[in-house]
Amino acid sequence: MTSIDPAEIAKFEAMAAEWWDPAGKFKPLHMMNPVRLDYIITQICAEFDRDRNGLRALKGLRILDIGCGGGLVSEPMARLGADVVGADAAEGNIAVAQVHADQQELAIDYRATTAESLRDDGETFDVVLALEIVEHVADPAAFIATCRDLVRPGGLVILSTINRTAKSFGAAIIGAEWIMRWLPRGTHDWQRFITPDELAQMSSGAGLAVADARGMVFNPITFGWKLSDRDLSVNYILTGRRET
Repeated sequence: MTSIDPAEIAKFEAMAAEWWDPAGKFKPLHMMNPVRLDYIITQICAEFDRDRNGLRALKGLRILDIGCGGGLVSEPMARLGADVVGADAAEGNIAVAQVHADQQELAIDYRATTAESLRDDGETFDVVLALEIVEHVADPAAFIATCRDLVRPGGLVILSTINRTAKSFGAAIIGAEWIMRWLPRGTHDWQRFITPDELAQMSSGAGLAVADARGMVFNPITFGWKLSDRDLSVNYILTGRRET
C-alpha cells in the first residue's frame, strides 16, 4: 500500500530544478518558510523542553521531513542540530536537495522513498514533518496514520496544508497560479484541499492528540506572512502528539 499519487509526483519532478530559486516556481514557499519554521521550532522546543533561542536547540532529536522537496525545511532543522532524514518520492527533488546540502556542508540523510517504506523498514523519529503534502497524497487519512506510526510515543507530527474555502480558491489557485503565476496552472486541486476539522479528525483517528493549530496568513500589501490563532481560512498548520 502507498499513498503516492504518480500524477502529483510528476508535477513536482517537473519543477525540481527551481527549488532554491526564491523568485522561481517555489516563491510562495520561500516567502512562507520563515513563518513555518518559527511555528515548527517553537512547537518542538516546547514539547522537548529545549531553549528556543539555542544555536543547537534540536540536537539529539531525530526528525523526518516527509515530502521534503528541495530541503527548504530540512536544512534549517539540520543547522539547529537535529538528525534529519529528508524523504521524497520524487527522485529529482532528492537530487537537488542533496547537491544543495553538500554545498552548505550539511549532513542530511536524503532518500528517494515513501513514508510507507520507511515505516515498513521500522524507522522511528521524534518528530515527523509533513508540510504542504497532505493535499497531494492519494489517501490523506492513511498517510497521516503512517506518519503516526513513524513517530515515537511522546513525539510530534506537524502537518501543514490548505483549507477548502472560497477564499483559498481565490488565493491559492486564482491568485498564485492564474494571476501571479508563481506556480504552474494545475499545481493545486481545490477539491483535494482539507479543512481544519477534517485534518483534526484524521489525526485523532490515527491516534494523534491534536495539540495546536494555527493559520498562516498572507498580507498582499506587505507581502509578508504571519501566524494567526483565528484565521485558518487558507493556509494552516497543525501539531499532533503521539501519546502512546
